[in-house]
Amino acid sequence: MPKPKPQEGEDPDPTPYLFVSLEQKRIDQTKPYDAKKACWVPDEKEGYLLGEIKATKGDVVSVGLPGGETKQFRKDQLSQVNPPKFEKSEDMADLTFLNEASVLHNLKQRYYHKLIYTRDYKKDQLQQVNPPKYEKCEDMSNLTYLNDASVLHNLKQRYYAQLIYTYSGLFCVAINPYKRFPVYTQRCAKLYRGKRRNEVPPHIFAISDGAYVNMLTNSENQSMLITGESGAGKTENTKKVIAYFATVGASTKKSDDTSQKKGSLEDQVVQTNPVLEAFGNAKTVRNDNSSRFGKFIRIHFGPSGKLAGADIETYLLEKARVISQQTLERSYHIFYQMMSGSVKGLKVIYLGSISHVAKIKDLQRTCTSMISWKILYQYLCGLSYLDINEFNYRGTTIVNLMIQGKTTIPNVDDGEELQLTDVRTCT
Repeated sequence: MPKPKPQEGEDPDPTPYLFVSLEQKRIDQTKPYDAKKACWVPDEKEGYLLGEIKATKGDVVSVGLPGGETKQFRKDQLSQVNPPKFEKSEDMADLTFLNEASVLHNLKQRYYHKLIYTRDYKKDQLQQVNPPKYEKCEDMSNLTYLNDASVLHNLKQRYYAQLIYTYSGLFCVAINPYKRFPVYTQRCAKLYRGKRRNEVPPHIFAISDGAYVNMLTNSENQSMLITGESGAGKTENTKKVIAYFATVGASTKKSDDTSQKKGSLEDQVVQTNPVLEAFGNAKTVRNDNSSRFGKFIRIHFGPSGKLAGADIETYLLEKARVISQQTLERSYHIFYQMMSGSVKGLKVIYLGSISHVAKIKDLQRTCTSMISWKILYQYLCGLSYLDINEFNYRGTTIVNLMIQGKTTIPNVDDGEELQLTDVRTCT
């Protein structure tokens, strides 16, 4: 079938000379093929002709040729024919049967379709392909050939199928989809509660439940390490782990009015995240919610497996970000949350009459275009956390004055006196 005429003009379309069209691929792959009968036979004019084995007698083979003629050849003169899926192959190293006839045929067919280039590779650059039964494999340690190409292909195919978790032996690989999937709901958590890892699909909940069960069974501490590049999803997966433990370790007791006002222990543990993110996370070039500090979280359980408490140790906060950020990056969320103006009067309530706030670099530009309802919601959750954990007005005011100082000091002009009133009322 002739190829479509390429576009003319100053910048013509090059794709007809680079790729085999999908239509042509469909035509090629529907050609009849019998691996036991198809063969290449030598020909003085064409080099090789495609033939069909009619009969075999000892070392002599009768082969039907195009045009209806039948000739006899020795067995060692015949070459095997590749399946139709390899027609016009871009990389001849992929061919099932790599022989002289197949190479010549492939180059000839590509040449007829104006595809003038092929690729050559060294043997040590090639990696073996797994059988089709391992496509979208849940645990890559089961692959027949565990190499870089197979791992990347498996993760890519699962990602395209919206399967963002994959096991690799003891590890769980998570790919950030940069969108919300309904895989962290209470309904989903129930699917993994008390199940063995091989009974349910790969998920961070399965890893969490395994650690929880091992803790109860063996009475030993359990550790989980969540690591990866910036933007890989470490912060989000950490929050899901904490939420899962808060769910499975929740107390079944009925709380009185006092405890309801204070908030349950599970709520207190889960609600630490918005505050930590407000004061320790910032927008970077690669990640809108990048953690700029390390943290070690301990979650404590009682003998019955009920949640008993939690503590967090923080490491290496990027302090310099408060006063200086690179292009297209920002300081910590808390400053933008309090000054966004999304809630009427919020800036005045928490920042008072400080005049220097108007001088914060790029604030006027970023507050209108980058402050989202999500960030504001996280800030309000942060205020809720302060209430849940019984921060009184005095303590909250101290926190806000600290924010005042960090917001104002970097923007004071030389020689200008900084006035901080009401400090005495908080000490």
